[in-house]
Amino acid sequence: MTDDPRGPKWRVLAAEMRRRIEAGDYPPGATLPQIKQAAEEAGVAAETARQAYKSLEASGLVRSVKRIGFVVLEPPMRRRITRGTTITRGPRGYVFPAAAHPGEVWEPHGRPSAKRVPAPAIVAQHFGLEAGTEVVRRRRVMSPAGEPPFQLVDTWISTEAVASAPQAAEPDTGPGGYLDRLEEAGHGPITWEETIRVRLPEKEEAQLLAIPSALPVLETVIVGTSAQTEQPVEVTIRIIPSDRVELVSRLQRATSARWPVQPANPQ
Repeated sequence: MTDDPRGPKWRVLAAEMRRRIEAGDYPPGATLPQIKQAAEEAGVAAETARQAYKSLEASGLVRSVKRIGFVVLEPPMRRRITRGTTITRGPRGYVFPAAAHPGEVWEPHGRPSAKRVPAPAIVAQHFGLEAGTEVVRRRRVMSPAGEPPFQLVDTWISTEAVASAPQAAEPDTGPGGYLDRLEEAGHGPITWEETIRVRLPEKEEAQLLAIPSALPVLETVIVGTSAQTEQPVEVTIRIIPSDRVELVSRLQRATSARWPVQPANPQ
């Protein structure tokens, strides 16, 4: 491989490997050539080839498997989430903006759990605790039926909220789920605020979602605040692999952006 105006050698090699993957030269389940072989064929250093492969992994095209190499992944179904600010109510309780299609059946991967575990810093901060303090966490890994894990959802419930609504911390929370139990205990109507960011997954998150640790994830953090205490009573963190979702928003024109353009008022 010679110097190329398209960019660094690792990027050129990554683009070529991506082209070959998309062309079917390396179908899902196939293993890419070993790094040393790829480097020799491309005429680059082994570290350059390694960087190219890591770039493909970060894009979700391949996954590094110990003692095997870089394995080509099945292209995931990319789902659209229309972001809104409206929370609706369905037969099973509150419905937040999600990637599910109307009438679609979702299933858990593994058994959903509810137990006390050390809270991460972001949860401890919302609850006014020291990081690592044990808090009730409800965990579930979900996807549309028949698809690989799509999202990891952790809901953390404050100790004070559990004291007033013990069933919210049980595996079976009854009709309406844990939110109904919290609101029945006097915390309703709960108000929510959502924060969205992109980050790399933690090791356990990558394992549960069966994704490379180099693949960024979309994280949404929804904080529910009690109407009774005006303090957060629940924090829900949803983790979705970045190659499986895209966010969609409908943009609105403000009065100042009316069409036809209004002439300026004469002075």
